[in-house]
Amino acid sequence: MAKIAKISKEEEELNKLSVEMRLLEQTAETLQQRIGMINAAIRDLTYANMTLESIEKEKNNTELLVPIGGSSYVNAKLANKEKVIVGMGAGVSVEKTLPEAKQIVKERLEELEKTMNSAQQQFAQVAQRINTGRNQLQNLLARVRQGKA
Repeated sequence: MAKIAKISKEEEELNKLSVEMRLLEQTAETLQQRIGMINAAIRDLTYANMTLESIEKEKNNTELLVPIGGSSYVNAKLANKEKVIVGMGAGVSVEKTLPEAKQIVKERLEELEKTMNSAQQQFAQVAQRINTGRNQLQNLLARVRQGKA
């Protein structure tokens, strides 16, 4: 006759807690990726804001070095500092005045900073739950091991 293994209440709780921990760790990883993407967008908009501030101080027909990526630049002349092409999303760009462009960038930065704060708070909450769960796991594991001894 086959012996049926009985799962103790602690072992059942241990299994449940370990599944919850895996889910929390996946959530934490997703939040970290999101925070990284938000940081990249903030850096990009901060750079755009600094560039708009610098352009505002220049005169039309001033020669500029324009970054094209990979630490490479091209020489260009500032034809009209009062008009800026601003990306609106979904591949759509529109012409705006320099003050309008600066305001759009400022608003986007503010929104991203709010989003960043929210994501960081969520991450902190998940990290706290992970730490609490790890402690519970260790305690349960010790009780299960004692019960089998």
